[in-house]
Amino acid sequence: MTTAADPRKLDLARSARDADHLQGEWPLASLPRLAEVDVADALAPPVQWSAQAELRPVLGGEGEIWLHLQAHAEVAMPCQRCLSPVRLPVSVDRWIRFVADEAQAEALDADSEDDVLALPRWLNLAELIEDELLLALPIVPRHDACPAPLPVREEPLEAEGEARPNPFAVLAQLKSRS
Repeated sequence: MTTAADPRKLDLARSARDADHLQGEWPLASLPRLAEVDVADALAPPVQWSAQAELRPVLGGEGEIWLHLQAHAEVAMPCQRCLSPVRLPVSVDRWIRFVADEAQAEALDADSEDDVLALPRWLNLAELIEDELLLALPIVPRHDACPAPLPVREEPLEAEGEARPNPFAVLAQLKSRS
């Protein structure tokens, strides 16, 4: 069921009861922390996302609130080899379980493989999507093959014929003087 719910102020409990499915796209600039990572001058493609809320029944208890979050963006980051921008796809596809409070979320998160968060009164889906995309960014962005050859140092590191003094020999001389 698609509704006109505001993804920046989402009543997740109601959305789960109604099995709401939200989707859309936002300009990268509307997610400021993610836009800050982007180093390209060109206009970045929009961030595409979808969110499916559901209430899963629990035997003898209140249902569990789950959110299936999917998002895709392209971010230009500096290549760690050549330092020129490399455009990288970043995707998120995860299920998140929401519980009553932070203490319960912390206890369940430690014991479970599932992502568990405390249920807020209003969920800002844009912030959650931005957080998840930031966590999915590569630690070391780089091209598969850099577009320009990397500079190679032509001069030798040490002048030929000049022997570099051994630092331990210098220490031995200092020790023998005392």
